[in-house]
Amino acid sequence: MDLKKIIILISASFLLLSTSLRAEPEKECFEKVSRNIFKFNKSFDKAIFRPIAVGYNKLPERIKEGTGNFTSNIGTLLTVPNHILQGNWRLAGESGASFLINSTIGVLGFGNPAAKMGLKNQQEDIGQTLGSYGFGAGCYFVLPILGPTTVRDSFGRVVDTFIDPFANVTLGDRKLLNISGSDIDYYSVNGASAVDFRADNMTNLDSLEKNSLDMYAAMKSLYLQNREKKISNTFSSLDEDDWSEFNK
Repeated sequence: MDLKKIIILISASFLLLSTSLRAEPEKECFEKVSRNIFKFNKSFDKAIFRPIAVGYNKLPERIKEGTGNFTSNIGTLLTVPNHILQGNWRLAGESGASFLINSTIGVLGFGNPAAKMGLKNQQEDIGQTLGSYGFGAGCYFVLPILGPTTVRDSFGRVVDTFIDPFANVTLGDRKLLNISGSDIDYYSVNGASAVDFRADNMTNLDSLEKNSLDMYAAMKSLYLQNREKKISNTFSSLDEDDWSEFNK
């Protein structure tokens, strides 16, 4: 993507952000469109995504655990700069140490010895950083394939690609410590992370669909509550038991 397109994208995103952040997320701006996209996403999930997740769940536990560790470790590269932006220097240090330990002793992140050492590695992104500075979520809506989001979080997705070292060495075709990657690497890791997330929440999502009178509304409530908990760092053991992957 050339510089002109990047500037236009950021400008358009910032305009949307500045005009929509004061809107309460419960008051949707595009509910009819979002509900139609939600239906499409459900059809896509049932036809493609869920079957892949079912097959993934049949893999040996060590392979699944290693995949989850690997994608989580890659995510730490985005977490560290967000901790710094939030002024959480201790957590930034712990996340940085976690990445170094898991990438070396943990064999490229497939192992997680840092967790056994007591190092925390809570995933952070720009949406959470903006929330920590008091920016409201803005309108809630649903994106094709990507799912639930808000104006703040969708803007954050764009900015994340600029500060994420992994995105820079893959999508940006740059080198970091003589390491480079490609678009395929970026989308493969993110795809693996999505499959791991879907597989770990198989029972939870099936139960939600079965017991909800309006699954769209239930998913909206779950997403917004989860994002607020991530911003305020208020997770309970019960949350971890019921929705462990949503709280990573």
